[in-house]
Amino acid sequence: MGGHAAGEIASEMAVQIVARELADVRDVASQHALQVMAEALRLANRSIFERTITEADKQGMGTTASCLLLGQAHWVIGHIGDSRIYLLRNGTLRQVTKDHSYVQEQVDAGFLTPEQARYHPYSNVITRCVGANAAVEPDILHGDLHAGDVFLLASDGLTGMVDDAHLQKLMETRGTPGRQVDAMITDANRRGGLDNITAIVVQVQTVSVSTSTRNTDEHPVPANG
Repeated sequence: MGGHAAGEIASEMAVQIVARELADVRDVASQHALQVMAEALRLANRSIFERTITEADKQGMGTTASCLLLGQAHWVIGHIGDSRIYLLRNGTLRQVTKDHSYVQEQVDAGFLTPEQARYHPYSNVITRCVGANAAVEPDILHGDLHAGDVFLLASDGLTGMVDDAHLQKLMETRGTPGRQVDAMITDANRRGGLDNITAIVVQVQTVSVSTSTRNTDEHPVPANG
């Protein structure tokens, strides 16, 4: 979380813990994969929170987390905070995750439009993060993977500067994921670059379907599986 003590340490801890916990997942289409994703984020939260208690210079640190696991013609997402995961499929860009933020709650309640939320003075106030409290519940989502899918994982340093329509144009350009990310970061900085920018693009070239793969559309699931 930019502007908070040791936010970069919280972010690094979350990446290391979640990556380690997910390393042995072999069947992404299984219920086990959903459970491991949820528990990995809970473990990262507990580990970060404990450091905020025992180390004075770490008080207040935390991070957002948006995690994507791919395999067996399936994807699983674990999400906490206001970083985002988008999916571009057949010319349509969708924000798969929902922001855990004050303005998103106002949009859900009908008090703000999405456009008003984008420029609201409290647009950077999040309601859920990794490390701020002893416990947190992640959003866990899953769905089918199609050849040609393009995923974008991005912090609000990108999405707060570059609107969805322009992000889609960049994701549809021919080029490697690295080139697309470079273009996104350049545009965000050109438009003000008010926050740290993290972006990952994943292009799905082919999909192998196994007989054990679940035939499901996109579904959110309870974090406890």
